[in-house]
Amino acid sequence: MKRLAAVVALLAARTASLLGPGGMRALARFNKYVTNPIQRLWAPHLPYYAVIEHTGRKSGRTYQTPVMAFVQDGELVVMLNYGTESDWVRNLQAAGTATVVQRGGRYRLTDPSVVPSDSPELPAAVRAAAGTRARSALYGTLMPDSPPIR
Repeated sequence: MKRLAAVVALLAARTASLLGPGGMRALARFNKYVTNPIQRLWAPHLPYYAVIEHTGRKSGRTYQTPVMAFVQDGELVVMLNYGTESDWVRNLQAAGTATVVQRGGRYRLTDPSVVPSDSPELPAAVRAAAGTRARSALYGTLMPDSPPIR
């Protein structure tokens, strides 16, 4: 499984590198309205994906954003291929917390922070993508929010 995580991280990083910042922002806008509604259906159930439930910093509205996520030993890492200016990242930073739904479990994300993608506190699979356009990752601690859904 760790090899699969490394391959997934590397593919995402290479895609970000090929498209560049402008291309990734355009892809982010497309995903927000077209693919994210579909991904919300299956992302909470698959490995290396999750849905982050967060509150809008201006609207107060609840949002659900599917992400590629690495969850290990009570920690969450999300590569920020679209950059640190994505609405969901700014919402998490403003609130300081969110709910993460991953593999049927609900977790409270605490202390979310943006760190360099080559930071030693990140798993090796994420660090393998360092040096690409995805220069940052969201890192935080997960606490059980409710028992897994069976």
